[in-house]
Amino acid sequence: MNSPIDDASSPPSHSSAVPSRRSAGGSQTNPRRRRSSAFAPLWIPGGSQTNRYPDLVELATTQAGVLHRAQLRDLGWNAHRVEREIRMDRWTAVAPNVVVMQNGPLQRAQQLWLGVLHAGSGSALTHLTACIEAGLRWEGDERIHVVTTKGDLVTPLAGFVFHQTRRPFHQWPHPSASPLRVGIEAAALLTAERDSHFRRAMRLLASVVQQRLTTAERLMQTGLQITKLRHGAEFRLVLGDIAGGAQSFAEIDMGGLCAARGIVPPRRQAIRKDAGGRRRYLDCEWDLADGRVLVLEIDGSFHMRTENWWKDMQRERAVVTAGRVVLRCASVEIRLEPESIARDLLTMGVPRLTLGFVWDKSA
Repeated sequence: MNSPIDDASSPPSHSSAVPSRRSAGGSQTNPRRRRSSAFAPLWIPGGSQTNRYPDLVELATTQAGVLHRAQLRDLGWNAHRVEREIRMDRWTAVAPNVVVMQNGPLQRAQQLWLGVLHAGSGSALTHLTACIEAGLRWEGDERIHVVTTKGDLVTPLAGFVFHQTRRPFHQWPHPSASPLRVGIEAAALLTAERDSHFRRAMRLLASVVQQRLTTAERLMQTGLQITKLRHGAEFRLVLGDIAGGAQSFAEIDMGGLCAARGIVPPRRQAIRKDAGGRRRYLDCEWDLADGRVLVLEIDGSFHMRTENWWKDMQRERAVVTAGRVVLRCASVEIRLEPESIARDLLTMGVPRLTLGFVWDKSA
């Protein structure tokens, strides 16, 4: 069965992305048959296959030598002729209705074509596959992800994940990709929403911006077009931090956060700009019982140049100076892990609320 685009994916498959001829439903090669003199391990445009199959050259060149049987029928090839090429060990049946004009292992481009041809007309590369094809440098899921319209059942294929959706994914295409794939903005958001590790999902969104594949603003705009986007509100907040500017500290209310957890709110909150003039820091101050001032410095610039940036900031949370204790945290922590920040504030001596305390919200 296909996995809905809104639900968790099927378990990872460690099998080869190219099924055997038996599993693909193709004819079996006779081991006693001598190899044809036209044996070609890989499809090479302009190679020996060009002379043998002049009627297939244009289509095969476009699709890296991967063809659907319906396409072959349209070009005048009957089933018997296709099966003969497979029996002669010139072609390989890699799916019930898809063949490749070689008998060697498939290259990346051929795997992509296999996915969309097997899924059927109108399908597109999606999720992490579309991100990587757009240029994203990322290590992770190596399966090929393909999206189809809800109801287009696709036979499972090892090494591939086929998603069904009612979402209008054809409205988010890459303008010139072949095979068709979802644009980088939608692909990144769809990948992030399915990731069970939220930090990794945020790192992916930050990476597509930092690698200059798109902008945070375009991601936010596309996110509004994807119906029922899981974690959509959280993504918009994080993307605001990535983009910086006026929205960087939107909806961060340290006073309300503290009051809700029984902690005295800060006596002052002030936004501070960095050397480049960006609204980067939100400083919150408390007066401690020993006479010192505690400053919580919230960094609104979402850095992901190293995976350990967030952890490094947590390890180096406290910086003590004369009469002042400075705690550092990321705006994303305030949004996603407020309890951790609250514990650190209490540890550093921020008092708890007492009966009769009046919070001046204008401070």
